[in-house]
Amino acid sequence: MSDVLADRYELGERLGSGGMSTVRLAFDRRLERHVAVKLLAEHLADDRQFVSRFRREALSAARLVHNNIVQVFDFGFDEATGRYFIVMEAVRGQSGAQLLHERGYLSVPETISIVGQAARGLDYAHRNGVIHRDVKPGNILLAEDGTVKIADFGIAKAMAEESSITQIGSVVGTASYLAPEQATGGDVGPAADIYALGVVTYQMLAARLPYEADSLAALALKQQREAPPLLDQLNAEVPPEIGLVVDRALSLEPEMRYPSAEAYAQALDDGAAGVGPEDPGERTRVVHPVTGATAIVPRGQIADIQRDFDPDDEDPAERTMLQPGPGRRGTGTAEHQAVPARTAREPRRTAPPPQAAPRRAAQPGAWNQEPPAAPKRRGGGCLGRMLRNLVLLVVLLAAIGFGVYSLAKNEVAPKLRDIAGKTARDVGNDLQQLIQDNTK
Repeated sequence: MSDVLADRYELGERLGSGGMSTVRLAFDRRLERHVAVKLLAEHLADDRQFVSRFRREALSAARLVHNNIVQVFDFGFDEATGRYFIVMEAVRGQSGAQLLHERGYLSVPETISIVGQAARGLDYAHRNGVIHRDVKPGNILLAEDGTVKIADFGIAKAMAEESSITQIGSVVGTASYLAPEQATGGDVGPAADIYALGVVTYQMLAARLPYEADSLAALALKQQREAPPLLDQLNAEVPPEIGLVVDRALSLEPEMRYPSAEAYAQALDDGAAGVGPEDPGERTRVVHPVTGATAIVPRGQIADIQRDFDPDDEDPAERTMLQPGPGRRGTGTAEHQAVPARTAREPRRTAPPPQAAPRRAAQPGAWNQEPPAAPKRRGGGCLGRMLRNLVLLVVLLAAIGFGVYSLAKNEVAPKLRDIAGKTARDVGNDLQQLIQDNTK
């Protein structure tokens, strides 16, 4: 390979490689600055349809100018090598994959800082109509000054378009980081990038992936049927609020995740401050206690863990983390590598709406009327009237006696009359008339 690309870029050391491309440090003679050059694999250059789409997406990525996005400078074809290339901003530092390979897992503050910056870069891209589609630790770069930058915008979308490369049924993106709708070939939107960033957060804090599978079919099945343990169950340093935040980002349905990458970053900041998510998704789950088989080891012993990584792989953290089996390297103990039993994913539940009191069946023409009052009992009314009549009779008799006494004293012959009333009222009237006749 020539040391000079397109008569402009002097190629230097290799920064990384993979099945799709090789990245090399280069010096731009024209602008006199160091850049990173991504050389596409030769088999990709044979697909003209892909090249056309890739060029279009590279131009879209070049329009993204943000502090947390690797800037794309140039795109072209080198006739000497027969390869297409992309010239990008050179970032001095480490990728998230390298950090995980060296340290196993990261602290909560460091993870929130890295993921938060990456989320803000993704949010800017989403607001400008660009979806990454391949968010993973290898595409998250941490510069020496602490700035986090997202790399490889546009490449995944170009690969996802129909071409002779993808017609065989492959899905672009490292399997473990694919959202459920992406793994099943559905429509991909910003929510897919939020899901992938949730997987990155989970891996940085738990030293493992939420779903571990060796094929897209197995991954899709696990996502549909299982729910990963909450982060605070795996790492005692993680606050429960952050566990709920990441759990919502890993929701099965895109609409259940955060409305934007910026909202996810803000939720992580709130979780670190002890504030839980307003709507964690209400997923019902079985809580497993933190045991030696599920919790990560203390930071002082992390160097003792031997992981199943390939040192020649550009992004070893993207490999499927399975327990060592026949033909696989890795000598970690069962305590460090055992995977806890998963629980079946249960449907999310929302609070049931308040039930109205059962309505009495309405009569025709009387809709929504109050029920008629119960009839009053008659027994108590009759007894009261009888007592009142009795008291009135006693008073009248007393008056008669007083009148007779007065007549006798004055030696006046009283006027008598028959009292033969049929009712108490008639008797009362006759007595009243008798008193009036004898007291004139």
